[in-house]
Amino acid sequence: MLVCFMDSCGLCRAYATSYLLLTLLSLFLFHSTACSNGNCQVLDSCATPTDCGPGLYCGNCPALGKRQPICTRGQANIPTAIIGGLPFNKYTWLVTHNSFSIVDAPALPGVQRLTFFNQEDTVTNQLRNGVRGLMLDMYDFNNDIWLCHSFRGQCFNFTAFQPAINTLKEVESFLSQNPTEIVTIIIEDYVHTPKGLINLFTSAGLDKYWFPVTKMPKKGEDWPTVTEMVQSNYRLLVFTSIASKESEEGIAYQWRYMVENEAGDPGVKQGSCPNRKESQPLNSKKASLFLQNYFPTYPVEDDACKEHSTPLAEMAGTCYKAAGNVMPNFLAVNFYMRSDGGGVFDILDKMNGQTLCGCNTVQACQAGAPFGSCKNVAVPRSPPTNNMGSFTGSVQFSSSASIVHCPNCLLFKLFYLSLMVFLLLLR
Repeated sequence: MLVCFMDSCGLCRAYATSYLLLTLLSLFLFHSTACSNGNCQVLDSCATPTDCGPGLYCGNCPALGKRQPICTRGQANIPTAIIGGLPFNKYTWLVTHNSFSIVDAPALPGVQRLTFFNQEDTVTNQLRNGVRGLMLDMYDFNNDIWLCHSFRGQCFNFTAFQPAINTLKEVESFLSQNPTEIVTIIIEDYVHTPKGLINLFTSAGLDKYWFPVTKMPKKGEDWPTVTEMVQSNYRLLVFTSIASKESEEGIAYQWRYMVENEAGDPGVKQGSCPNRKESQPLNSKKASLFLQNYFPTYPVEDDACKEHSTPLAEMAGTCYKAAGNVMPNFLAVNFYMRSDGGGVFDILDKMNGQTLCGCNTVQACQAGAPFGSCKNVAVPRSPPTNNMGSFTGSVQFSSSASIVHCPNCLLFKLFYLSLMVFLLLLR
């Protein structure tokens, strides 16, 4: 601390001025030498969206008390690009819950939408960022089939989002542009129009990618390999919650082919992973796909970064044990990009690493190497560039979902405080 005595105030002021100027200069030099222009890696502090490298964005997690913005993962590694040729049910894929229920999506003209939101970017962007499963709620509405986030099996104008064909055309565009990718659609089905769903998918141009229900394994066997599915162009798996549509429309009844844990709050309760009532027990051997739901009943954007940290990792272990030491094939979440660093993407890497090669991350897997032969990789600082993704170092959340932060607030406060002290010394 600098103390001014009555007989040496002038000299002390000079020392104080020099001290404060040097302090400010060091702060600005430190700030200017920090990473920027796309060079920042996971967990590095960032000031602007473009500071972070490919597949990353600049965000924070106030729910965990982490207000300083850091570079955060926003893109998945595609496991088949690292270890390919295995049965489809050997991989774990990212699924977005209510993929269509997007913050700030326009409501019907003159209507105030009254419902919950679960995602923050378009379905197209979700797919580009590595999402490979979409959960869609479909209803009869306005003489068409719409995506609604509603209740009591009925769509209202204040719970409606858009005609389902719009989203399905996004899927068709993605599949046509990416001929080696496989997408799964899980429908919460409230459509009663005869042949409504199958006609909808045909109108969207998705019938050419359809995985025939007659070829799906029904006794818990392995699925075809991803290579075989791509070669046959069976790159779209569609499941419905209505059993009769399997025979009526050729759409697979979900719980005949997969087990599923309880959705909502029971699915995030630590230490417990109960199966959904429609599902067989999680450790059943009669179904070869496993869907793990991990999202609370009432979605809160700002809490998602906290939910996608240690609690998700712990629940992944709990559900793994409940399923008889089987990894989920689908991990369904809200606000998939929100985390305190690695989030959902790091968890997926660990799941796929353990299943595909016996390593602690899929990035340590080596194609053609014996199981358990892992590359000596450090904790990933940045995901490998994913040419399926849309990131160039920036991700745009919608206005109401944006992470509020002031990367230069600390610097500004120190400058302001130092200036005030300096002015006081001159008095």
